Amino acid sequence: MNATIRKFGYPATLIRAWPHWLVLLRPAQPTLGSLVLAATADATAFGDLPGAAFTELAEATAAIERALGAAIGYERLNYLMLMMVDPHVHFHVLPRYAGTRQLAGLEIADPGWPGVPKMDEAVTLDQDQLTALIDALKAAFAAA
Repeated sequence: MNATIRKFGYPATLIRAWPHWLVLLRPAQPTLGSLVLAATADATAFGDLPGAAFTELAEATAAIERALGAAIGYERLNYLMLMMVDPHVHFHVLPRYAGTRQLAGLEIADPGWPGVPKMDEAVTLDQDQLTALIDALKAAFAAA
C-alpha cells in the first residue's frame, strides 16, 4: 500500500476494499462519517490511474453514497481531491448537513454548512470512538 493509505491508518481504518480503491475512515472527522477514498496504485496524478480504476470508481462512489446516506443522512456529499500534503490519488469524502448527526455514540456538527467544509475544525477521535465508528460504517456498507 502507498504511503498516503498508510498515513490514514490502513489497515485499522479500512471500511471497504476493491482492487483499485479503498474506503478508509478519516481519523479526524470534519463531519460525521468523513472518509478517505484512496486509489491503491502508486499514482500521484489522477490521469495516471489504470482504466479499470475509473470503471471501479463508479461502483465505489455508489456504495459510499448508499452507505453514508443510510448511516448519516447527509444533505450533500463533498468529494475533495486535494493531494497537497499526501501525494497519492485520494479523495476526502465529507457528508454535509445542517446541524448535527449521530452515529456510534458520536454527535458531530458540520460547522461549515452550507459553505466550504471547515477541515481545521475536525474532531479527533480516540481509539474506542474510531473502532465504534468503523464498525457502524462497515455494517452500513454491508447493508447498502
